[in-house]
Amino acid sequence: MRTYLLKRVLYSLLVMWGVATLVFFMLRAIPGDPVAVILGEEATPEAMVQLRKNLGLDGPFYVQYARWFARLLRGDLGRSLLAGEQVSVLLWQAAPRTFAIAALALIISLTVAIPAGIISAVKKHTFPDHVATVVAFIGLSMPNFWLGIILILFFSVHLGWFPSMGYVALDEGFWPWLRHLILPAFTTGIAFAAIITRMTRSTMLEVLNETYISTARSKGLLERAVVLKHALRNALIPVITVIGIAFSLLLVGTVVVEDVFAIQGLGRTLVRSIINRDFPVVQGAILLVSGIFVGMNLVVDLLYTYINPKIRFE
Repeated sequence: MRTYLLKRVLYSLLVMWGVATLVFFMLRAIPGDPVAVILGEEATPEAMVQLRKNLGLDGPFYVQYARWFARLLRGDLGRSLLAGEQVSVLLWQAAPRTFAIAALALIISLTVAIPAGIISAVKKHTFPDHVATVVAFIGLSMPNFWLGIILILFFSVHLGWFPSMGYVALDEGFWPWLRHLILPAFTTGIAFAAIITRMTRSTMLEVLNETYISTARSKGLLERAVVLKHALRNALIPVITVIGIAFSLLLVGTVVVEDVFAIQGLGRTLVRSIINRDFPVVQGAILLVSGIFVGMNLVVDLLYTYINPKIRFE
């Protein structure tokens, strides 16, 4: 297991380096000059040359890359070209908001999706199965921005239960923090819940038709024990894979939701930095996102051994 973990960590670092390097050169291949964005259209050529030199954008790409990579090895992500702040500070401010939305969306989704998928599989072709199927298709079909606006109109404007926009830090109180997150998290998690519901139903149906399930029933085991102890545990392996990948996608898929609810999270920060050609912020955000992806893949692999002890990584 130690050898496997060491190989996976080294592989993950290699993937992150490759992604960061690719993003570094692709950003500079996109038309547009960050110096022109900062100074505006009326800037003089002399001012542009001086600012480009101050920002370290005057050298060849390979020289800029060597400087950036040397700073990265020291843990320095650089400074924002527009804000002038450390990229790590900007990401530290934005990432917790996105993590909070994604984590709460995951909790809401799994709380709904796993039981719904189990019931749908056990009660195949009955009324509960049809209801779960229809609701899942509706959840997959609704655009996030549309659902967010509907929730704001109903729960914020009409009922006044939750705030319509903004974010409150956790240290200002748990309930104010939670109230600002419920609508964004529900908006983000509804499509995710639909996917997990359908995935759970599909894998449960496959497992329930296995011979060992018929054997367990023939031995007189309670149906609850058959479903939860024997069927669900084996059905969860592909579901866990989807959950791990989808949670990573949730972190970068909250861009629209963050815009609807006016939350300056990681996705919104990344999009605005791309538009403004703020290279260091884009590179730092992509590096963080790629780290989350490879980290979640490793966590999912390790969960396999817990769910099914027959699985071993040598």
